[in-house]
Amino acid sequence: MIALSFRRGRLALCVAALLSLVAGCDKEPAKPIQPKVETYTRATWEELPATNDADLLAGFNAWRSACARLARDPIWAAPCGSAGQVPEDPTAVRAWLKAQLDVYSLRNAHNSPQGLITGYYEPVYAGSLRRTKETEVPVYGTPEDMIIVALDSLYPELKGKRLRGRLEGRVLKPYDDAATIRANGVKAPVLAWLSDPMDLQFLQIQGSGRIQLENGRQLRIGYADQNGHPYRPVGRWLVEQGLLKQEDVSMSSIRDWARANPQRVQELLATNPSYVFFGLNPDSNEGPRGSLNVPLTAGYSVAIDRKVIPLGSLLWLSTTRPDGSPVTRPVAAQDTGGAIAGEVRADLFWGTGAEAGELAGNMKQAGQLWMLWPKGAPLPGAATAPAQGGKS
Repeated sequence: MIALSFRRGRLALCVAALLSLVAGCDKEPAKPIQPKVETYTRATWEELPATNDADLLAGFNAWRSACARLARDPIWAAPCGSAGQVPEDPTAVRAWLKAQLDVYSLRNAHNSPQGLITGYYEPVYAGSLRRTKETEVPVYGTPEDMIIVALDSLYPELKGKRLRGRLEGRVLKPYDDAATIRANGVKAPVLAWLSDPMDLQFLQIQGSGRIQLENGRQLRIGYADQNGHPYRPVGRWLVEQGLLKQEDVSMSSIRDWARANPQRVQELLATNPSYVFFGLNPDSNEGPRGSLNVPLTAGYSVAIDRKVIPLGSLLWLSTTRPDGSPVTRPVAAQDTGGAIAGEVRADLFWGTGAEAGELAGNMKQAGQLWMLWPKGAPLPGAATAPAQGGKS
């Protein structure tokens, strides 16, 4: 087999060489070389859109709240060491930012600074600690039989990537997809029971939430792990089937469709193979904890693609609310998510409950991002990025 593979490899190289010679004889002019796109384009502080003092302080404090954790990272050790001494004064904060950090405009693959800004929130759904006729949808904890392989332990270039599966004999097989889990259950503790499968779907999309129990207590749950299958938006399937228009897709429109078509809900859910498992969080009034394991701050914490933006980074955001009013402020990169991918891409956390949910569900705005990066520190990709855990 080795000899055969070697001969095939040599044959493939010979064919490739021959094709390149033939291409060289082609009379058509060569295509121009595309200019290299710089994801991180140096900018000046004067280029940042202005923000008000309240948003400046709130965004800075949201970022500073994670400094006890970030101080372990060599990149952030010095800035975090002095950030705690900055008084609650806009002039002092601006002076500190300019002294400690450089500004980089984030650019997408087309060298455009424009990207997509969405929103998320912490939902509250009615449920129970026991199964009843009204509550039959389980909220699962992490499965006992799921094995997680950190691929970067062998391949550093796959930093943050994990393989999830189940052993069958001595073979590691992919873990069950969401449809199989819903149909057959899973070897995992049930943390609570919900009445509506769409509640669970949205809970998984948001990554955390509260379950309102009969006795008045709110059970707080957060992302613990995921089954290893890719996330696919259920709204995309509704658009592909001609059931919703792209511009009309939102959490409320998806829920409305599900209520009007209960017989097709399982068909809808089956289009997303990803399944999220949860863990219990302590009862408190603080925000849910994101991938950085610090409480999120409503309006000032964002989920990002950590292949581009390291967790813990301070960003400058310029976008709008769904009603068109401007949102310009510093924000803290404290969370990640399966649907958040790209250079100029962020998911803004809006808080807890129905009002935050309405705002988050309608948030699909154009926007720009600037990364505020410690002076003299290597840019992401030029050195080992911070290893701070998170959702994969």
